[in-house]
Amino acid sequence: MRIRAIRERLALLGALPLHQERVLRDWVQGAAHERGRRPASDFLPKPVREALPQLDAELAGLVRLVSSHPGADGSERLLVGLSDGQMVEAVLLPRDGVCVSSQVGCAVGCTFCMTGRDGLLRQVSSGEIVAQVVLARSRRPVKKVVFMGMGEPAHNLDNVLEAIELLGTEAGIAHKNLVFSTVGDPRAFARLLEARVKPAVALSLHTTKSALRAGLLPRAPRLTPQELVEHGERYARLTGYPIQYQWTLLEGVNDGPDEMDGIVSLLRGKYAILNMIPYNTVPELAYRRPSWERARAIAASLHARGVLTKLRDSAGQDVDGGCGQLRARAGRTILVRRA
Repeated sequence: MRIRAIRERLALLGALPLHQERVLRDWVQGAAHERGRRPASDFLPKPVREALPQLDAELAGLVRLVSSHPGADGSERLLVGLSDGQMVEAVLLPRDGVCVSSQVGCAVGCTFCMTGRDGLLRQVSSGEIVAQVVLARSRRPVKKVVFMGMGEPAHNLDNVLEAIELLGTEAGIAHKNLVFSTVGDPRAFARLLEARVKPAVALSLHTTKSALRAGLLPRAPRLTPQELVEHGERYARLTGYPIQYQWTLLEGVNDGPDEMDGIVSLLRGKYAILNMIPYNTVPELAYRRPSWERARAIAASLHARGVLTKLRDSAGQDVDGGCGQLRARAGRTILVRRA
């Protein structure tokens, strides 16, 4: 179910744009239709009111909680079932955030990630994306949404941008607190700049070496790290939000002095933040997580050399921390068809 389909359905019932916004606002805020000074019974056209119970039931059925896995750090990983039996992951983050998925699987095939091992299975609709936020809000407050779960948002732009627009207009979430995470695609940058709601952007950098990046992200657009940063800098200057460059720290792969020199050359003086994230170890994969002490020393060194660096610990280290692990373990008995 897409957001635009919900709007079209309501319009056929006589709902004007302000009526459509009210119905959608109640949904994304988890609010009762009869709340406030203008309850639905006085505000919405009768055909819309009569259709609300069925629509509410359909929206509530977009996702279901399969299992939850609280972490010691205050996070909670959620395995989320979709109406066709597929599953995605969402993560409730400390400090009122949620990480949502935009695809079932992923076509990029990052070699350090579980999500892409089965390829892309299907797109997640804009309604299903927003429903993950609604599910999260039923468990705790949500003031920030990051599109960093399963999938590559740039490969599902129509649905992701629909979800971002609704969340940025009706869900009470600041635009800078909607974070579009991507490996980088020129088409995505163009669409984001045209969007009504312009989110903050997180770019997966991971290395300053073109050949290594092509190996780590085998099906990402063939942008060099320099070209990626040029696109990011332009977006940052035009929107007023610093780009968040993501660097998954892999022991013995991208944690050497040559990479640190490359980061300084690329990012010093840029309107940017480098988020350095020690790898979430996945037993099935060969990569390893460096020690926290080493990661902290690297981040401090970069910061001292003029690159604003934040060392971040991925949420849920103790509860299947790598994105895609929950689904992989739960979904082995589910027959899936490659889209």
